Amino acid sequence: MSGLIKRHHLISYFVIAYIISWTIWLPIVASAQGWVDWNVPYALYYFGSAGPLFSALIVTALTEGGTGVRNLLGRVFKFGVEFRYYAFALFAPIGLFALAYLANFVVTGAWSDLGLLGAADYLPPLSPLGALGLWFLTYGFGEETGWRGFALPHLQKNRSAANATLILALLWACWHFPAFFFRDTYVDLGILGFPMFAFMMIFTAMVFTWLYNSTSGSIWIVIVFHAFFNWLSVSEAGGQFVAQIMSIPVVLWAFFIPRKYGMENCAPIARHTIQTNVSKSS
Repeated sequence: MSGLIKRHHLISYFVIAYIISWTIWLPIVASAQGWVDWNVPYALYYFGSAGPLFSALIVTALTEGGTGVRNLLGRVFKFGVEFRYYAFALFAPIGLFALAYLANFVVTGAWSDLGLLGAADYLPPLSPLGALGLWFLTYGFGEETGWRGFALPHLQKNRSAANATLILALLWACWHFPAFFFRDTYVDLGILGFPMFAFMMIFTAMVFTWLYNSTSGSIWIVIVFHAFFNWLSVSEAGGQFVAQIMSIPVVLWAFFIPRKYGMENCAPIARHTIQTNVSKSS
């Protein structure tokens, strides 16, 4: 098994990530769909984020050893990036949330309850910082250590950033598929929900690739953006338009990135990262 993973490390990463996450999610699906008589707590949904994280650590340990794991974690906690990327990761989600909050007041004549920022699906009420911390640990740190920390640089090793991003976006979207059978926000999208979601993930992945490559491989800055964006965009504190108002600019920025920065020119950064990792562990 170890030899198989070493020979097919990228495929192995995706397989293991899916197995871990779907093993956690499929019992929730079975309960939600009435296929079993016992009730599965929906809060287990958050543990599914461990799939990309543990898969990245397992495959990296087997293929690159301790040096590779330390390099991966070093990029997770690579705090030293230009201020403009911190500004984007923090203030873009906050600014868009504020816009949605104001739009909701203009339409409804009432301010949304900002206390709802402490709400988290399937869990008792948390403080706003507690809810943000939950997103950081799960679908920030858990997801991005795998998707952008492991998968993206390996995909970019022999591909352009654009092609690597497209492949990753589709696999990333499919990873979420079981949630469309129990998570309210996905179920409400209806029969066309998943194709629309997958299409949106392509644009989101382009923004994440731009952040990762532009900071020479900082997973941390992607975690910050991912956590803040999810925390604010799914919260009812922003009003009824929050998801749309926060998502549309992401699509527009994704269109702008290739024109401004050139997606093709980002790939050499990732190639250098992989080559450095391999040389250190060999």
